[in-house]
Amino acid sequence: MTSHPTSSQDGGDPDLTAVMAERRHLRNLAYRLLGSLVEAEDVVQETYVRWYAMSEEQRAAVRSPGAWLTTVAGRICLDLLGSARSRREHYVGEWVPEPLPTRTMWAEDGATPVDPADQITLDESVHMAFLVLLDTMTPAERVAFVLHDVFRYPFPEIAVIVGRSPAATRQLASSARRRIAGSPPPVTSTTQHTAVVRRFKEAWEARDIDALVGLLDPQAVAVGDGGGQVSAEERPVHGAARIAEFLVGRATALAGVTMAESLVNGQPGLVARSGEAIVAVMAFEVVDGRIARMWSVLNPDKLVAWAEADA
Repeated sequence: MTSHPTSSQDGGDPDLTAVMAERRHLRNLAYRLLGSLVEAEDVVQETYVRWYAMSEEQRAAVRSPGAWLTTVAGRICLDLLGSARSRREHYVGEWVPEPLPTRTMWAEDGATPVDPADQITLDESVHMAFLVLLDTMTPAERVAFVLHDVFRYPFPEIAVIVGRSPAATRQLASSARRRIAGSPPPVTSTTQHTAVVRRFKEAWEARDIDALVGLLDPQAVAVGDGGGQVSAEERPVHGAARIAEFLVGRATALAGVTMAESLVNGQPGLVARSGEAIVAVMAFEVVDGRIARMWSVLNPDKLVAWAEADA
């Protein structure tokens, strides 16, 4: 997990470089809280707007600029999480967190190289299964849990962000942990995950329904997010046989679309292309050597960062 960042503690107007050095931390935090790269960047921009909206005297009075920026970003995220619930009532179909692009393909031995230029730190807290679990929490639970359990902030500091007492904030984090304990993300080696996804790709390309069924958990669930902009199942598809039949049908209908292996949120996944355009990104949850859940993001608004990374 990500550790608590260090910030400038000396008084006076902080150097621009020191203040801007918090940018990566803020983006890491906002993405985990919102599950959206676009919204995370908006949060970072708004946070800096508020910082520079203060007078030089006001900024000089801030003892820890890093803590101030984190508090403001956390509050903005909390507000966005609250409004997101109402927005999703009008979202067409299923909502899936925006997948993180990675420029490097994974290695044959299952290693997961990470491009140093990537601005989001890749660890288990950005795995798709974990982000989906975070989305089951209330906004206050999510903020309290992510700040404390992922970024190691103390409860008194988090209490200021969520507007609760430290004791109440501690209870929020405890409630969030109970949600995770009830449906913990699986622990699967990268080597096994890689092998399963690669066999899945090969079976899909071969239109081999039997092979696909064998790679899927009998109770597997497939979720597609088209956002109403492209064709996607508006409800999850349940069961290995139904998913396999659906995938083969889609593969036949989408002749010319090619699949490539790529890291998605730090884990082996697949990217679908039509010509040069990326049209879908797929993430997987692998349990005991089989795919238990798969998420396909087809909404073009959520693939903008992939197109930019691919350029």
